[in-house]
Amino acid sequence: MSGTITAAAAACAAGAAWLWCGRDTPPHRTRPPAVLRTPPPERRRLRAVRRARAALTPEAACAAAGLLAGLLTHSPLPALAGAAGVPLVRRRGRRSAERRAARARRTAVVDLCTALAGELRAGRPPHAALAGALERGGGIPPSGAETQPMTAVLAAARFGSDVPAALRRAGRLPGAEGLAGVAACWEVAVDGGGGLAEGLERVAAALRREQDQREELAAQLAGPRSTAVLLAVLPVFGLVLGAALGARPLRILLHTPAGLACLAAGTALECAGIAWTARIVRTAAGEAGPL
Repeated sequence: MSGTITAAAAACAAGAAWLWCGRDTPPHRTRPPAVLRTPPPERRRLRAVRRARAALTPEAACAAAGLLAGLLTHSPLPALAGAAGVPLVRRRGRRSAERRAARARRTAVVDLCTALAGELRAGRPPHAALAGALERGGGIPPSGAETQPMTAVLAAARFGSDVPAALRRAGRLPGAEGLAGVAACWEVAVDGGGGLAEGLERVAAALRREQDQREELAAQLAGPRSTAVLLAVLPVFGLVLGAALGARPLRILLHTPAGLACLAAGTALECAGIAWTARIVRTAAGEAGPL
């Protein structure tokens, strides 16, 4: 019995001491787990990786590859070739971006026609329906100088000004040519919402068929483009094979008069072949872009 009383007294004393000490101890703050926090070294490393990815553009990669090849071959020609390829790579990237933007505009015009026809079917007036469709994200994706034509269309729809003229101005952007059809439908049937909706649905269907034809043609031309790229890089494989056999082709091409003459002639023929193949593919595709 005395042992039980002693144990209970010891427990009470320990509890009182804990409460007394805890009263003077400041409340601790809840910290997030260590696994959710990124240590400063890791954070700096991630920022460095992001900066490196942002700096590694195709133009910088082209120049760096030429400089590295020049250092390895002890010749300035690869570095000069890399520097000369920078504007070509930049132009190709710019044209690729323009083609992607044109495809996005074609899709946006189809979506705008569909949304506008739905608004008109629901009984909204034409100007209010067009303003609502544009405010909900329909039309041309805005970026840079493309914002002004679509802003003019939205202003014309809100304030009841010349909507067809604004649509035609916006339709001058590459890929937005379908807005000219929207403007023609607006001029013909602006007083009757039902007729305008039917015309917009027909315009959307025609634009979808045209887009499907473009995609099918691009798929058919993927094979010839791949073949042209493979033929263009075949000389590189020849140089690698010659180096593997111990023929030292780079030393001959870059450090001997006969090799320099062969290199100049081969480069000219290579460029002519690429330009010729690109022209054939552009003619077949009916576009003015690069290969």
